Amino acid sequence: MPRFSLTPDQTLPKDATDATLLGRVWRPDVNGPAIVTLRGDALVDVTRAFPTSRDLCEAKDPAAALRVAAGEPIGTLADILANTPVDGRDSGKPWLLSPLDLQAVKAAGVTFAISMLERVIEEKARGNPEAAVAIRAEIEKLIGDDLSKLKPGSPEAMQLKDVLIKQGAWSQYLEVGIGPDAEIFTKAQPMSSVGTGFDAGLHPISTWNNPEPEVVLIVASDGRIVGATLGNDVNLRDVEGRSALLLGKAKDNNGAATVGPFIRLFDQAFTLDHIRNTTVSLTVVGEDGFTLEGSSSIAKISRDPADLAGQMIGPNHQYPDGAALYLGTMFAPIKDRDTPGGGFTHKYGDIVTIAAPELGALVNRMRRSDECEPWTFGASHLMRSLAKRGLL
Repeated sequence: MPRFSLTPDQTLPKDATDATLLGRVWRPDVNGPAIVTLRGDALVDVTRAFPTSRDLCEAKDPAAALRVAAGEPIGTLADILANTPVDGRDSGKPWLLSPLDLQAVKAAGVTFAISMLERVIEEKARGNPEAAVAIRAEIEKLIGDDLSKLKPGSPEAMQLKDVLIKQGAWSQYLEVGIGPDAEIFTKAQPMSSVGTGFDAGLHPISTWNNPEPEVVLIVASDGRIVGATLGNDVNLRDVEGRSALLLGKAKDNNGAATVGPFIRLFDQAFTLDHIRNTTVSLTVVGEDGFTLEGSSSIAKISRDPADLAGQMIGPNHQYPDGAALYLGTMFAPIKDRDTPGGGFTHKYGDIVTIAAPELGALVNRMRRSDECEPWTFGASHLMRSLAKRGLL
């Protein structure tokens, strides 16, 4: 598989000079991760002020705290990005990591009309992509393909639910798509997400799968939304289509939660309203010459991001280390790749780029999950590393 490269121009938000960016870097010289921010063209280690990403996100004003934190330059962003892809990496030099550490990694499902219809199709096709074309036409004929103006849980949504039940067309995916309760599930364990430049994992049992380009909210333990980043909620359509009870197997695999490149913290230049109106783009480039491109706006989301965060955390469910919440995919790729009617599925070696003007670009290469770097550095290892460095 060919090695790909990362550059600052490709990676950073368009207004990077105005952005307060939080990241993590592996430092071989201390044999552990460092919390970093971008100042000029350098990444500055602020771990002595904030030992973990979680600690900074718990601050009263994380962006203000990060801007004044004392730190140590550890290299240029260009050099560290160049050393991040695993192929050809110099293990003696720093590389970029996922910006998350101790936060729970959660995801909201079926939050966009188009992805809701695709989940209904998956369920009815029972994991068979060839059957999806006919079922897609049948579903759209019955309920249409634009439910973005329908407010979940509203009287109009409940009326539609009654009609669909009477016609035998109801689905558990429609329940969470237009019903009062959002689907919130655990995407991955704390410390297990991978960052830009890493290989992303596909479970080898899957033959029908796709990327899920998403905005990821960063939520403090008290429910404050303090920033955002990008994510790929890698999905196995055939596995989940066989049974929704296989969601864990379809979603939580080695390398299957990619996050980054940086957390952009909320400040005067960047707020939740920017997220509500951002456009996320997806590009897939295969070794076979196949290219897939698409984009969609968060403005089309069926549930407001703040509502999703509120359904995740509150009096009934706490996260003492905060959480990262994937907001759901707005783009379900169905472009035929190999055969007419066969739809889209990944091939090993695909390069997936998820980008938004305000958040930069997250780039990963698809591989089998058992061929990606194994996850070996967990919360206990982080605590021992910080203690050894005198940071706890």
